[in-house]
Amino acid sequence: MLLAIFADIHANRQAFAACLDYARAQGAERMICLGDYVGYGADPEWTVDTVMGLVDDGAMAVRGNHDNAIGTTAESMNAVAQAAIEWTRGRLSAAQRRFLTELPLTLREDDRLYVHSEASNPSRWRYVQSSADAARSIQATSAHVTFCGHIHQPALYSMSAAAKMTSFVPSSGVSVQLLGGRQWLVVLGSVGQPRDGNPAASFAMLDTGSKEITYCRVPYDVEAAASRIRANGLPLWLADRLLVGR
Repeated sequence: MLLAIFADIHANRQAFAACLDYARAQGAERMICLGDYVGYGADPEWTVDTVMGLVDDGAMAVRGNHDNAIGTTAESMNAVAQAAIEWTRGRLSAAQRRFLTELPLTLREDDRLYVHSEASNPSRWRYVQSSADAARSIQATSAHVTFCGHIHQPALYSMSAAAKMTSFVPSSGVSVQLLGGRQWLVVLGSVGQPRDGNPAASFAMLDTGSKEITYCRVPYDVEAAASRIRANGLPLWLADRLLVGR
């Protein structure tokens, strides 16, 4: 089965629509969504409705920290992120807010674990920024492959049976086989707010038969997404950063 795996959509309608179109054109048979559907961007209603529709059609979805912040004031965020969350709360319906609140923190299917941040303590929303961070997540699960987002930068980590770590930044369009005998942590880039210097939307596709993962970069109308942010009175930095992928 060919899976399309998305993380950190952040209410960016233009980016998510482009990624969904690309994934479907490539033959994706199932969608996996790794959280942070809202926050930062200007189209939370459309984004949540779209994810809800995907779930109704058999997709899997977990909760991210920005999704969690919609239903609680306990999440600690910087001032810009908090302003976007408060604006978003006023845009979502009760049904949309309930959907986000009720999403699980993790989902397991076959030999794959899906989580927004990392597996050792999903509710703490820790970032995977190093091999040590990745090792902590990998050692917390028996899954062959864990998929996560949160950091908005693509990366691949693996651990051997002897606990030796490897890591690298994957190249777009180049398939990597997730070999047996190792455990893997696949860190997705961000659909809606990439932070690796490339403004193109990022997601990945997994062939569950061949165990091959392919990272994808999809150009989209970045200026349209930025204009929506400006037009809705959200912090200007949220628009400006889309243009430079930071």
